[in-house]
Amino acid sequence: MNDDEPGLHQDIEEWVQRLAPGPAVDDSQRGPDYRHHHSGEDNGDAHLKNLLIGHEVIVPVTKGKLDLGPWQQIFYYEFDGRRRKRLILKAMGA
Repeated sequence: MNDDEPGLHQDIEEWVQRLAPGPAVDDSQRGPDYRHHHSGEDNGDAHLKNLLIGHEVIVPVTKGKLDLGPWQQIFYYEFDGRRRKRLILKAMGA
């Protein structure tokens, strides 16, 4: 969750790519040889990027509506290709 301002999505993508390099967008070059790749998988960078971005968010709900700031949005980033995902929503409170 962050402010949805111009250029922010691209800034985030470039930032995580610098911190956990992976294959180039056009797959013309490979990323580092992560130890995880020795297991037969080739997505070590995706796991590290997920640690940087996170995979869960706590969002306030007021009177049945998301209570976000005026520019806030919830973003989902997938660093390991498109595949089926589950969305789990849990409501807690009084």
